[in-house]
Amino acid sequence: MEQYKKDFIEFMVKAGVLTFGDFTTKSGRKTPFFINTGNYKTGEQIRELGHFYARAIENSFAGDIDVLFGPAYKGIPLVVTASIALSSEFDKDVAFCFNRKEAKDHGEGGSLVGYKPVDGDNVLIVEDVTTAGTSIRETVPVLKGAAAVNISGLIVSVDRMEKGTGSKSALSEIQEEFGFKTAAIVTLDDIVSYLHNREIDGTVILDDTIMKMIDSYREKYGAE
Repeated sequence: MEQYKKDFIEFMVKAGVLTFGDFTTKSGRKTPFFINTGNYKTGEQIRELGHFYARAIENSFAGDIDVLFGPAYKGIPLVVTASIALSSEFDKDVAFCFNRKEAKDHGEGGSLVGYKPVDGDNVLIVEDVTTAGTSIRETVPVLKGAAAVNISGLIVSVDRMEKGTGSKSALSEIQEEFGFKTAAIVTLDDIVSYLHNREIDGTVILDDTIMKMIDSYREKYGAE
């Protein structure tokens, strides 16, 4: 596993973004682990987050991206910090834009803020976590309605590696449905292999008990 992936896992734990216990996802599933990117709350954290996204983008989509698109609302700070990191770390000046939940009917109007996509742009969608793929199915028509863009792919922070609407993972379903590449900074396999019985700041947060809960969850919801 690349070092930046290990660093990202520890970063999520220390920021309180990756936690273990008893949670319910938006889709209604009971889960022993939860990723809440809404818990990033300082300038240093969001700066670091951008660098992790930038490294993952370079690994999976290097040279193919003109624009980063962030679906409202959590995608908004993600595309801003990722574009800054791509510029500062990789000397790539990539445009960014995001959407409003409701189209603006005054001033310049429209639903997109920031860069306005044009025909032929290669656009990468940047999300936090995708479980069922609902937001992506809402996002694609927005982008296609703005211009004849090429959606190069989707990148998320964590691939939960669980079933979407069928037996395959949400990311696999999206890739098959829309024909573009999907990637993640880390996967659930990365997380459990790195954190199981490892101390983070003197505490083991993924012990054998939590591991059994994750195994049970994956037996029920794990993707093929």
